[in-house]
Amino acid sequence: MNSRQRRGVILLLLSVLCALGAFAGVFTVIRDVNSKVGPEVTAYRLKTDIAPYKTLSAGQFEKIEMPERWLSENAVTDLDDIRGKIAVTQLKARSLLQSDMIVDRPAVGEGEQEIAIMIDAATGVAGKITPGATVNIFATFDGEQQGGRDQKDQSKLIVENAKVVDVGKLTALEPRDDDRTRRDETEAVPITFALNTADAQRVAYAESFATHVRLALLGGGAGAPASADDRSYTLDEDK
Repeated sequence: MNSRQRRGVILLLLSVLCALGAFAGVFTVIRDVNSKVGPEVTAYRLKTDIAPYKTLSAGQFEKIEMPERWLSENAVTDLDDIRGKIAVTQLKARSLLQSDMIVDRPAVGEGEQEIAIMIDAATGVAGKITPGATVNIFATFDGEQQGGRDQKDQSKLIVENAKVVDVGKLTALEPRDDDRTRRDETEAVPITFALNTADAQRVAYAESFATHVRLALLGGGAGAPASADDRSYTLDEDK
């Protein structure tokens, strides 16, 4: 073997060694990336903004794949988990859906029924009453409408500890000049309660015949029962 052949063999061996080194380097990089990224799993991202306390549906989310190690422990990976759930806060588009963003929709108990009434947005809701809240329902009645000129205007506590199961969208009311009980209201919100039959009848009567129906939000769940003297009020009682 002459010198030229020896140089050719040496260059060939060097080329093979360089190729092996490059392959080993690429393999090391791939292994390092895989160790950092790991296998991919399914997650879900919001397509659009979702308002608080609104019922969730599968169409509001898009399926994505992302590395498992980058996924938080409370990320939702199965859309069955949103069944019967509502948004607990304002959810932003393109946010990753997580279990702490949603809660169970308030359920109707045994012996209860859902009844929805329109509540004046300005005086009855003010954005603070949400599904799952507990409220007292008050109604004010015009004395003349209830029994004649000698009858006093009166405020009554008609239902205690009513459970709110849904709050609808703000709705503009059509003017009703012939209806004194709704003449000052321009916007209202449909509120759905879970009530027994007797309380549902009281609420239905109040919505039909009361001058106003108002809600009082109870902090910390159910309040103490009102005494008989506190269930109704007329202005004469403060004289």
